[in-house]
Amino acid sequence: MPDKITLTVIQGKLKGRQFIFDCRNTCIIGRNADCNPQLPDDEDHRTISRYHCLLDINPPAIRVRDFGSKNGTYINNEKIGQRQADQNPEEGANVQFPEYDLQDGDEIKLGHTVFKVTIEFDKQKINIPNFIPSTIYVDYDPTQPPTQPQNLFEKLKRLLRLAEAGDNNLNTICGYQIVKLLGEGGFGEVYLAQHNKSGKFVALKVMSPAVNANQLAIQMFLRETENTKALRHPNVVQLIDYGYFKNIFFFTMEYCQGGSLSDLVRQQGGLLSIDIAVPITLQILDGLEYTHNAEIPYVKMGDGGFLKGRGLVHRDLKPSNIFLACVDEQVIAKIGDYGLSKAFDIAGLSGQTLSGTKAGTPIFIPRQQVLNFKYVQPDVDIWATAACLYYMLTGTLPRNFTGGDPFLAVLQNDPVPIRQKNPLIPQKLADVIDLALVEKPEIYFKSATAFKQALLGVL
Repeated sequence: MPDKITLTVIQGKLKGRQFIFDCRNTCIIGRNADCNPQLPDDEDHRTISRYHCLLDINPPAIRVRDFGSKNGTYINNEKIGQRQADQNPEEGANVQFPEYDLQDGDEIKLGHTVFKVTIEFDKQKINIPNFIPSTIYVDYDPTQPPTQPQNLFEKLKRLLRLAEAGDNNLNTICGYQIVKLLGEGGFGEVYLAQHNKSGKFVALKVMSPAVNANQLAIQMFLRETENTKALRHPNVVQLIDYGYFKNIFFFTMEYCQGGSLSDLVRQQGGLLSIDIAVPITLQILDGLEYTHNAEIPYVKMGDGGFLKGRGLVHRDLKPSNIFLACVDEQVIAKIGDYGLSKAFDIAGLSGQTLSGTKAGTPIFIPRQQVLNFKYVQPDVDIWATAACLYYMLTGTLPRNFTGGDPFLAVLQNDPVPIRQKNPLIPQKLADVIDLALVEKPEIYFKSATAFKQALLGVL
């Protein structure tokens, strides 16, 4: 039996309506026409905001996030949380609004409307037989305490010693030594590592589950990882190998010595010239055109089975996920983190929700990704690419994220025309970028090729 969450309206004009969720999704409750569930826009519901609250759903987990509504959101007749500020000036406003992790039987009250939460899940699914690709080794210990303090570097050093001692189960990292820490993200750490014999450098990513992961979650994540490993393109960071041992996932990936696009923007004083930003964008679009059409080994079907499919959507394209490498004295832009963090989160291995992750500030995503997370199409990556180009040319974000919930800003604040931020940008180029950031009623450019051709047409 798949995990399932059902919201049943037990009080109000929609009494009896049910909303069922059986996979990762988000939904907005409010009076606006694009909300789902949409509440009536009449006098009886004036105490409910047009965009009132967000439900972040990853069965069997569900979290409600109030958008700072005037009249609040109530759980079991108690108003949730108080607004708290956690500002990150580099990544934009990250204001934490009241959130609550819902349990089976909880009731959500907005004005006169009450939803009852029903959570169904298979308590025995941890015993499902393991699905393990032959290329990796899994040593799974479900008794390991999930809340122990994490020190991934110390764990990694122990793994490297085991690999050096000849443990064939650690072939992924066998023969490597750590050079330095490259960075930390919402789910783990990335190190520069060097192969002892060949001298080749790789990026070694380490992710340690924050929850007591079950076998089904591990299987789901490894399938997604196998999909990522299938991607081979000059403008996509290559995943070389991966493994799982003692509650730690580790990956060897192509090392990009030029760092991230975020690093480059900082090094150049906050913005890039057109002759640097546009070529980087064109290369990103080449990578997206490939990944949106690439053959994917494992695509889950409606009956629960798996078949080969076509195309992956990144969903988290931003400057810190775009890397720069030097190949034959040419700078090459490469899309990184293709699906690893997303898959880690969706599989429930992060112990976090969309709004609760360190990378949860939605500053490079279109409104479609908040309104309909489950069914996002490749065009959300095209919009994010345009947002990255906007950031490179102006040093600012396309939307205003000030003084409110960032998710609500995505829903309500239209992108600011780029020449208002940088009047030196040529009008024809500005027109294409502004067009690429159109998202109402839908995203304008549907494919990477269409956006690329539009850019080439004004250069």
